[in-house]
Amino acid sequence: MFHKEGQKIILITFFLLSAIIVLAHFYVGISWVKTAVQIAALLILVAILQFFRNPKRVATKNFDEILAPVDGKVVVIEEVEENEYFKDKRLQVSIFMSPVNVHVTRYPASGQIRFSKYHPGKYLVAWHPKSSEENERTTVVINTPKFGDILYRQIAGAMARRIVNYAEVGESVVQGEDAGFIKFGSRVDLFLPLNSIITVKLNQKVKGAKTCIATIPKKDED
Repeated sequence: MFHKEGQKIILITFFLLSAIIVLAHFYVGISWVKTAVQIAALLILVAILQFFRNPKRVATKNFDEILAPVDGKVVVIEEVEENEYFKDKRLQVSIFMSPVNVHVTRYPASGQIRFSKYHPGKYLVAWHPKSSEENERTTVVINTPKFGDILYRQIAGAMARRIVNYAEVGESVVQGEDAGFIKFGSRVDLFLPLNSIITVKLNQKVKGAKTCIATIPKKDED
């Protein structure tokens, strides 16, 4: 199953590479060159298909948990000053996606969208410390029943040139459902209340809509 954001690119790539394979068959006289061109075309098509794959994920919905919004590796866990929306200290958890990861963004929690904004910007490598504030990005805030407001930020990487964000202010969203897509390399930052209990570690690999990123303290459940 492929994400709808990749359908146009997949079709264009398929027809272009099919044409290259056919042309190579008829017009390239050197056997090994012909084979190399055709194999390269097939590998490019496979790479495009795997990038836009959209595996079906059914989240076990839980108001007491924040789930990973994307697949990838945890690269940041720290207390920071969030200056765009909260303007106070939050726990930041950042997940880096390589080109081989699934790039679908999924809602990390159920609730109502309070804030959704796109920012044009630079294309620093996604792990750069300033990418969260200077790169092309979107910021989304969800008001949740147990955590209050939480924020996630889609950040374009050095290869990315388009972020797709489906969140609209005022709508109710469901944990684990499709929230958007980032094309060709990226990162997602989560900003959570300071009393959140982080349940992942640095360099841990996580799966969107499956891995629990944080829970609320027991005293806050009552």
